[in-house]
Amino acid sequence: MTAIVRLAIVGAALGGSVSSHSQGVVTQRILSLAAAKAIADGAFAECSSRGFRTAVVVVDRSGEILAVLRNELAHPMTVEMARRKAYTAVLFRDATSEFQKGTASDAARAAQRDVPGVLALGGGVPIGVANEILGAVGSSGSNPTADDECARAGIAKAESLLGQL
Repeated sequence: MTAIVRLAIVGAALGGSVSSHSQGVVTQRILSLAAAKAIADGAFAECSSRGFRTAVVVVDRSGEILAVLRNELAHPMTVEMARRKAYTAVLFRDATSEFQKGTASDAARAAQRDVPGVLALGGGVPIGVANEILGAVGSSGSNPTADDECARAGIAKAESLLGQL
């Protein structure tokens, strides 16, 4: 048998045992800038309507910033806090309010709070479509509960755009 035929036979034999996930190219959904802007606008509008001077940051699946909004009277630290909340939500694939509770009550997870860039305060919410995390939104400048509600309102405002992904 020639080497090519042997290779074909071995390849066919292994083909059944190779995972269906083995592939040379991976396709992933990407959060669009339009969706990021809509989420930021929605979260910002929700907090503004409640009288809060906040900042909102939307990050992609890698934790990189896509959109930032800050009320002109918000404290400058609110942008960094919103970014860190969004980063924490995308990194741990959960709302920061849940991350805060989980790391406070589980000594084995408490060290996760020491990961650079992580902030264990409510207001960061992952953005998911079809069981896939595409990014996260962070809101800062009110209180952790209101920040969380504003972030969720931003995602809800972009529902029609997220459905197109």
